[in-house]
Amino acid sequence: MTVDFKAEIDKRRNEMMEDLFNLLAINSERDDTKVDKDHPFGPGPVEALEHFLAMAERDGYQTRNIDNYAGDFEFGQGDETLGIFAHLDVVPAGTGWNTDPYQPVIKDGKLYARGSSDDKGPTLAAYYALKIIKDLGLPISKKVRFVLGTDEESGWGDMAYYFAHPDVQKPDFGFAPDAEFPIINGEKGNITEYLHFAGDNQGDVVLHHFTGGLRENMVPESATAIISGQISLEELQDKLSVFLAAHPQISGSVMTKDHRFTVQIIGKAAHGSTPEEGLNGATYLALFLNQFTLAGPAQAFVQLTADILHDDFAGHKLGVAHEDTKMGSLSVNAGVFNFEESSSDNTIALNFRYPQGTDSASIKAGLEKLSGVEKVTISEHEHTPHYVPIDDPLVATLLSVYEKQTGLKGYEQIIGGGTFGRLLERGVAFGAMFPDYENTMHQANEFVDVEELYRAAAIYAEAIYELIK
Repeated sequence: MTVDFKAEIDKRRNEMMEDLFNLLAINSERDDTKVDKDHPFGPGPVEALEHFLAMAERDGYQTRNIDNYAGDFEFGQGDETLGIFAHLDVVPAGTGWNTDPYQPVIKDGKLYARGSSDDKGPTLAAYYALKIIKDLGLPISKKVRFVLGTDEESGWGDMAYYFAHPDVQKPDFGFAPDAEFPIINGEKGNITEYLHFAGDNQGDVVLHHFTGGLRENMVPESATAIISGQISLEELQDKLSVFLAAHPQISGSVMTKDHRFTVQIIGKAAHGSTPEEGLNGATYLALFLNQFTLAGPAQAFVQLTADILHDDFAGHKLGVAHEDTKMGSLSVNAGVFNFEESSSDNTIALNFRYPQGTDSASIKAGLEKLSGVEKVTISEHEHTPHYVPIDDPLVATLLSVYEKQTGLKGYEQIIGGGTFGRLLERGVAFGAMFPDYENTMHQANEFVDVEELYRAAAIYAEAIYELIK
C-alpha cells in the first residue's frame, strides 16, 4: 500500500500544533522540593504525563500510568514490539529568554518554548506519525508501544521504575525521537563524578559563597560568588572591567552589601554533551577570582576550576583524556558548583561522556590525583557505551526512509548525549533535528522550526510503518 505521509501530516497540521502548544505550556521541570509519593519528580512532570495520556485516550488508545513515573499505550498486534521512547520533562528554563519559556510563540517560522526541541516537539511528531497509521487502518504485523518518561533530564529514575514494574516487558527494538537525523546508533558512556573540598576557609580575600549551574548535563550559564576582605569596591570594579575587556564574549557585575561583594559572571548555556558550545559562567568566574589571595578549600576550589576545568573539554588537564577510533574522545562538562564557607563538604559536579576503552573507575582514579581535592565520589546513575551496528535491520530501515524522504545520504553517528534509545539492546535515537540545524537544546530561546517538525513527523510515520507492516 502506498501512502503519501507528507500529505497526511499536512491534513493534521492545525490539530498537531494545538496539541503541542498545550503541552509546551506545562512547566514540567523536575522540582525536588515538591516531591512526594504521588509526585516522584515534582508536580510538573506529573501534570505533563497526565495531559499526554488524556490526549491519547481522546484518540482511542488504552493508556497506563505507572505510578506517575512513566506512562505508555500500545497499538496493533504481533509477536514483536516496536518501542518509541519519549520524555515529557524539561531542563530548567534558566534566564536570558526573549519570550516566556512556557508561553509558546511562533516567530519567523520558529516555535519558541522550553521543550520545543527537547523533547515535546519531537514527541508530538512521533505521536502524530503513529496516529496516521492508526487512523488509516494500515495493515501491520507488530505491536507499537509508545512510552513517556518524566525524568530523562536528570537520573532516569522514571525508566528504572518503569522496567521494574511487574507488568512491563522490554520491547524488542525501538527508537527515541530525541536527537538528530539521519540516526544516532551509538552513544558514549555517561557518568557524573563529584570533587569534594573541605577545610578552613582563610586568606586576604575570603570566599563566602560560590554557586553555578542548574543541572549536571547543562553548561552553567551564570555563576555568583560572595567575597570580602582586603579589597575595595573600586578596585574590584576596575579588575572586573579589565577581565571583561579581555573576555568580551561574557558579561559580569559587582554589587556590595554589608561589606561583602557579590560578583556575577554570565556566559552561555549549552547541552552538557557539547560543553565546547557554551561559555561556562562558573569557570570564568573562578578565572576572575583566581587573581586574589585565597586560602584553604576556597583556594583549592577556585584554583582547580580556573587552572584545570576552564576550557578543558576533553579532560587533558584533568588527566582523564581518552579517545576511541569509533566513538571519538571523552568530553567533560563542569556542570554544578556549590561552595559555602560554613560547609565542610563543597562540591563540583563533573559530567563525563566517555567512549569505549575507559570507564567510571578509571576516571575516578585520575581525579583522585588532583591537588586540593579531599575525595571523589561517583553518581549511582551511569550509562555505559552503547552501539547498534549500521547493518542491523532497524538502523538500515530508518536510514532508508530518511534517504527516501530527504534525498540526502544517510550515515551512522555516535554522540556524547544520552537518549532513551540506549534502553534497548537494539535501540537508537532518530531525529528530529536535521543536519546543519541550529541546536538550542538546554539553552535560552530554545526553538523548533515548525516546517522541519512537520517534515520529521512524515519521516516518523513512514519509518514506523516500514518497521511494523
